[in-house]
Amino acid sequence: MTDQCEKVEWRDSGVPVSTRFDDPYYSLDDGVAETQHVFLQGNALPARFRDGFHVAELGFGTGLNFLVTLAAWRAAGIAGRLRFTSFEAYPMPLADRARALAVFDGLPDDLRDMALDGPAPQLNGEDFELRVIPGDARDTLPRWGGHADAWYLDGFSPAKNPELWQADLLAQVGAHTVPGGTCATYTAAGFVRRGLEDAGFTIERTPGFGRKRHMTRGVRA
Repeated sequence: MTDQCEKVEWRDSGVPVSTRFDDPYYSLDDGVAETQHVFLQGNALPARFRDGFHVAELGFGTGLNFLVTLAAWRAAGIAGRLRFTSFEAYPMPLADRARALAVFDGLPDDLRDMALDGPAPQLNGEDFELRVIPGDARDTLPRWGGHADAWYLDGFSPAKNPELWQADLLAQVGAHTVPGGTCATYTAAGFVRRGLEDAGFTIERTPGFGRKRHMTRGVRA
């Protein structure tokens, strides 16, 4: 599975769509604003940033979440390095990723030449460490030795990609979160909220972004 690049379709909206899951990679309204609302605000960032702060993510996609987070890190003037680990089963080809990101002004260009088709893609900058772990997260996350301060749960829609929202995988998210760590996701599906509660998170349903009425955020006791 690790060598399977995602097939991307470009529709009239200009937003890339996964042909495998028939779902867009980010909001049709504004991908950057969606990341800021759902994942940064949902995890109380950038207020919690500190040297070595570790973000983990299910679904790297275009890399937009990483770049928006890195931009917020730099704007906050945090001394030290941001750590970012993402789990991705079907990496987007470099050319499609570049096309997807080109529409957003002012983003860092650190991902410009990073290919994701190697065995363990990793990129180290002066103020960040990015690692993309290829393969099915149901297999790779249990073997991961890290613990995140904040989780971005950004797989495709639970209705179209249910494997990435199963209770056993969410339990692994909880097990790989530091005490007091957080999670956020754009979906407010009941079974996702219940799975996160069973994983040890105190869950809150909050206003969503754009066309989504609600989203989910959580804090691990």
